[in-house]
Amino acid sequence: MSTYYKPLEYIVPPEEDGFVLRTILQKRMGVSRKLLSRLKLTEQGITVNGERKYIDIKVKPGDRVAVRMETEASDDILPQPMELDILYEDDELLVLNKPAGLVVHPTHGHYLNTIANGVVHYWREKGESFRFRPVHRLDQETSGTLAIAKNPYVHQQISEQMQAHEVKKDYVALVHGVVQADAGTIEGPIDRDPLEPHLRIVTPDGYPATTHYRVERRFPGATLVRLRLETGRTHQIRVHMKHLGHPLLGDKLYSPPEEPEDALIARQALHACTLGFTHPGTKAWLELEAPLPPDMLSCIARLQERS
Repeated sequence: MSTYYKPLEYIVPPEEDGFVLRTILQKRMGVSRKLLSRLKLTEQGITVNGERKYIDIKVKPGDRVAVRMETEASDDILPQPMELDILYEDDELLVLNKPAGLVVHPTHGHYLNTIANGVVHYWREKGESFRFRPVHRLDQETSGTLAIAKNPYVHQQISEQMQAHEVKKDYVALVHGVVQADAGTIEGPIDRDPLEPHLRIVTPDGYPATTHYRVERRFPGATLVRLRLETGRTHQIRVHMKHLGHPLLGDKLYSPPEEPEDALIARQALHACTLGFTHPGTKAWLELEAPLPPDMLSCIARLQERS
């Protein structure tokens, strides 16, 4: 097995004659300071025309700048056979359709039956070695698109796109009540509930949070909505829809107790249906769709029967 992943390469154009290598690495190739520090300590981490170089040298037109990251593994995660619904995979990225009920990453006292266990086993079976790096998280009971970076550069690049609000994250949810407006935007800062710290609430002193919504279908006592996140606060959709007066069906934390619609689904009716971003390797836009899972389709069908 190779010591390094496939290199990132950049050919210096004529107009960048005399640029300092550090500038090429950070401004043209998008290498973060943290990753740059790691690469400087790696034997073949930074090369120009195949030779290791200091980052303060000046480059010439036609120089081939290469960045190589050492292979890694998640030796602290136990491999576990698991059926994975793979939406996309290449040398740098894995995108799954996560089922409801699975935690993404092992936690203290919860070392098995997570997405990480299944992914690490899948890679080992293929003879590949990567560290498990989810680019974002989904709640245990939320299904849908989940991106996993195979190296630190890809993780950094997609994370920066998220911070710049350049990642498309769409969800579909079933909520209590009939949402009157066809579309709208919820601007509500979110923070922990001081009385129940495991819950989040909308509060003026919270962290900025923005959710856009659009009604897809209305039923007696419930509405199917499509939502797009600009920010990624914990429980954001669940908190914002409750704040709007329409908590999610099946949401045991934020839904009113013993609502009849909650019996139609055993978990919060939330699915991450679309994920889109610029692929860090190809620089092309990548957009992936995860179809609605059976429990949400069944819930919609039963609501339709009622109407």
